[in-house]
Amino acid sequence: MNPNRVLTALGLALALVLSGAALGQNTLERAQAEGTITIGLANEVPYAYRDADTGELTGEAIEVARAVFQRLGIENVEGVIVEFGSLIPGLQAERFDVVTAGMYITPARCEQVAFADPEYSIGEGIIVPAGNPMGITSYDDIAADSAIRVGTGAGWVEYDYLLASGVDEGQIVTFPDAPTGVGGLTADRIDVFAGTSLTMRNVAETNEAVDFVEEFQQPVIDGEEIRSYGAAAFRPADTDFRDAFNEVLAELKESGELAEIIGEFGFGPTEMPGDMTAAELCN
Repeated sequence: MNPNRVLTALGLALALVLSGAALGQNTLERAQAEGTITIGLANEVPYAYRDADTGELTGEAIEVARAVFQRLGIENVEGVIVEFGSLIPGLQAERFDVVTAGMYITPARCEQVAFADPEYSIGEGIIVPAGNPMGITSYDDIAADSAIRVGTGAGWVEYDYLLASGVDEGQIVTFPDAPTGVGGLTADRIDVFAGTSLTMRNVAETNEAVDFVEEFQQPVIDGEEIRSYGAAAFRPADTDFRDAFNEVLAELKESGELAEIIGEFGFGPTEMPGDMTAAELCN
């Protein structure tokens, strides 16, 4: 091999790298140039998951993000599935560019990521062994009986809601995701499993051994009934990307397309986010 050709090839490669660095592209510009974005998700129905039949990534958060990305000139969406509690660390470590997992906006999370405006709102729910043998209908019931063992997902906001409702930390068992939580429930490791109402309802519909508690009383914390809002999350350095995302999301809300997209996953009129913004929820 001609050594001069090798040096020339290496020089060209180095020039390409340096020219790319010189461009100083941010995440949005790079994604638009490449036509590809990498998202982080936690494989949770109906928010963001890989369809067992088709192998395709889908869910309300992914389909909303896909519609926004396409309008921003980003056609290809690739996903990285991690445990929910690893989503923010993974985003910070640049394992993916955006979290599209239906993540709740909370003040604590706002200190770590830049949230887009919410794409849905939702209440809480619980599942119990078929027949609800312990008669659990609220977080207050759990707090009132120290013998009740309650499960929830690692990193889920329900953990904080349970503590704020007076549930002792020693009563709470965390699981990587909803399927393992159901496994813990059916194996008698816990007496009740807590999560979002849609997730809990979907789990119960596919497992005859557990029931979704229809009469569940929404938790009241600091005098207000809990209502959570989910959104895409960006790195704090990517606020320009977040702002561009918000502009398109607002158009989807105005046109009614957002309602159509999330409606395919069980979100009805009562789950629409209204005029709520991430700024209001972060503060």
